[in-house]
Order: sequence, then structure tokens, then C-alpha cells
Amino acid sequence: MPKECVNPESLFSGLKYGFSQIVTSGGGRTVYLSGQTPFNAQEQIIGTTRSEQMRQCLRNIQSAMEAIGGSLKDIVSLRIYMVNYDPDTEIDVIADGLKEFFADGNSPATTWIGISSLAVKGFSIEIEATAVLE
Repeated sequence: MPKECVNPESLFSGLKYGFSQIVTSGGGRTVYLSGQTPFNAQEQIIGTTRSEQMRQCLRNIQSAMEAIGGSLKDIVSLRIYMVNYDPDTEIDVIADGLKEFFADGNSPATTWIGISSLAVKGFSIEIEATAVLE
């Protein structure tokens, strides 16, 4: 599937935060993943810090994509919901997690959203994804 990550000079560089400003895709099957949480398969919360929980969410997204024959490279967009997000202290935590899982010019378009709560007490983050498979 032809996918292109675009970061025009007329916009700030999201790449330093681990995301692209624009992702285009031609053709293919669009996949909408439910918000992935820090639950493992046994419904245990993995991690106590935002960083640990984020990595579990991203591992879940990776696992979901592999289950349908895709990979993280097929992700075109993420929406990251964070309880009591503090950009003054957590921007690097989120950026580092994104750069770890989406390296090599494969950074999806991304929106970060601070919220008051999620579905389960103890969740500090939930990540929705959209992907396009060839």
C-alpha cells in the first residue's frame, strides 16, 4: 500500500515528538482499532506509570495488527487519550514511546487528548488507531 508521511515546512515538525503532520494512503482496506488500554490478555493492568502503560497499549496495537496480517507500519493515525495529562512534565514520555514504536519515517498522524477518566480505574492512557492495509 503506498503510504506517505508528510511534514511540510509550513507546519511545526511533529517528528521530534514521534508523529507526522499528514499521512496519505492510496487504496487498501481501512482498519479501525478500538481504543487499546494497558490491559493484557488476562485483563490485568500492565504498568503503573504513563510510560509503562503507553508501551502496553502500543504492544496491544501491534498484536492486533499482526492478528489481521498487518503491522505498525500500516497505522496511519492515532488518538491518544490520557487521564490528567500534564504537558509540562509528560510530553517527552509520550514522544519517546511513539518514537520507539514508530521509527524509520513511519510516524502516524497523531492527536493527544487530555481527559478526566477512562473506562477502568487505574488506566492512565488509551490509544485508538486507524490503519490501511493493502
